Amino acid sequence: MSATAPICEPADAAHPAGLWVVCLCAEWCGACREYRPLFESVARAHPQLRFAWVDIEDHADIADDFDVETFPTLLVADRDGTRFLGPLLPHAETLSRMLGALQPAKASAPEVAALLVALEAAPSRFVTG
Repeated sequence: MSATAPICEPADAAHPAGLWVVCLCAEWCGACREYRPLFESVARAHPQLRFAWVDIEDHADIADDFDVETFPTLLVADRDGTRFLGPLLPHAETLSRMLGALQPAKASAPEVAALLVALEAAPSRFVTG
């Protein structure tokens, strides 16, 4: 995957630690390639959240356990737990509506916790471009 600009930033005053919105995707997937600019647009509209683009093949070390079958698959989680994990129609409006109506956190599976640790440790690995 080519890298040009980060889609997520390390936690700081402008990007506090908190909710991650993660797109689990694959470079070969046409729907994912078309969805990427829409995902980035939603990220810009929600600066209070942190967004990451995780190619399940390039980042198999942290994404293999998700067994993604449908693209795009979205994960919304933080240290408190998982709020959403599953396929989502690749529309900016659908993602924005879902983010506005998040359910309370549920205990995260081990693979979610491991992914969040990797995102926190090296957010610049998960770039857009």
